[in-house]
Amino acid sequence: MKEANYGLETKLMSGQMDQVITEGNTISGYASIFGLPDQSKDVVQKGAFETGLSRLKERGSKIKMLWQHDPSQPIGVWDEVYEDEHGLYVRGYILEDVPQGAQALSLIRAGAIDGLSIGYKTLISQKDKMGRRLLKSVELWEVSLVTFPMLQDAKVSISEVKNEQNVVTGLIGNLRELRSKISNTQF
Repeated sequence: MKEANYGLETKLMSGQMDQVITEGNTISGYASIFGLPDQSKDVVQKGAFETGLSRLKERGSKIKMLWQHDPSQPIGVWDEVYEDEHGLYVRGYILEDVPQGAQALSLIRAGAIDGLSIGYKTLISQKDKMGRRLLKSVELWEVSLVTFPMLQDAKVSISEVKNEQNVVTGLIGNLRELRSKISNTQF
């Protein structure tokens, strides 16, 4: 196994995930899929993110949500970032108060943008017999929304989770309706 310090690298990913258009600004998807070679012939191995994600959790830090890997353009917050059997799953929300966030949300809803990409530092990698670089351990820094991802099977979708304002408005409406029914009931 070869340990290497390649500096910050990015992997742009795109894939087939259903777009769900709702009232929310919550997005989710797979930022990396295990075992699939990307366009540069890198293959992320299961478990590659575990060490880095554990370190982040210990420090109380979060993975950044960026626009097109630009560190000057954070557009949201990733609430969930974890490995499962399929790959690296992410779920978060886009900040509509940030101009680029509002634009990104519009582009996602329109289907113009759907790619996810990871920004990371390789900790341990190894070449296989076919010349592909197997990424055994990486330190994940950020997950970006991108136009052209390297791994074409990772995309983002808009979740059916509604934002807090819509939930509160619905609860208030339900309480008013209940109060009206109670006041019209004769005992």
